[in-house]
Amino acid sequence: MTTSTFTNGIAHRFRMDGRTALITGASKGLGEAMAEALAEQGAKVVLVARTTSELETVAARIRSQGGQAEVRTCDVTDRKAIRAVIASLEELDILINNAGSNIPEPIDVVTDEHLDYLQDLNTTAYFVVAQAAVKKMKEHPDRKNRGASIINIASQMGHIGSESRTVYCMTKHAVVGLTRAMAVELAATGIRVNSIGPTFIDTPLVRRVVDTPEKYNTLVSRIPMGHMGQVQDIAAAAVYLASSASGMVTGAGLLVDGGWTAQ
Repeated sequence: MTTSTFTNGIAHRFRMDGRTALITGASKGLGEAMAEALAEQGAKVVLVARTTSELETVAARIRSQGGQAEVRTCDVTDRKAIRAVIASLEELDILINNAGSNIPEPIDVVTDEHLDYLQDLNTTAYFVVAQAAVKKMKEHPDRKNRGASIINIASQMGHIGSESRTVYCMTKHAVVGLTRAMAVELAATGIRVNSIGPTFIDTPLVRRVVDTPEKYNTLVSRIPMGHMGQVQDIAAAAVYLASSASGMVTGAGLLVDGGWTAQ
């Protein structure tokens, strides 16, 4: 029996030791899963959301598994506050822009309140957080060689249209456009910018909407793979895009949608 040695090892490129990552919406769901995944790969994670107790629970679990985690309670739609949080960091190498929401309803019943809320959270806050992150990332004297990664969590709805989701689709299409423009502008600085487009992910929030077998069957009938995604599917995509394994990837929209948008 012979033993071979691989000289072009890839596994180590997924490691993020010595890197600092900030994740918004990190108290639950996708944000929680992505924070844990990055911490597992060695990154020090800074958890941002509105509820301190929930953030502390996530941070405690990460620390119990040997990871590094800090908590920053903040509403990302408070521009002054989130800019101050990011400016206060010693350094920043990775941003996951994840906080967001949706209010499914027909276009002719969308209120100004709902319109403003979704635009502020899903689009304007993404820009403000990304802008502040870029400023912090550029402070590193060797940023071009060290590299950095910004990941905007978009949606499959950022690439297609869907009934009762006009505002959500509008905001997520904007996130995809923001990602591409940032990627082109920042490529020479060593800062890469990509988006992830999840399909429906099996979380408590989604299950409250997809709350009957009929609704579930109707939903998954539109996903060629025949089932909803898991939070780990998105976390794995985030690890790839955050790490040097994706060192030549920028401006991309990584669709984790079970084939929905391929139809």
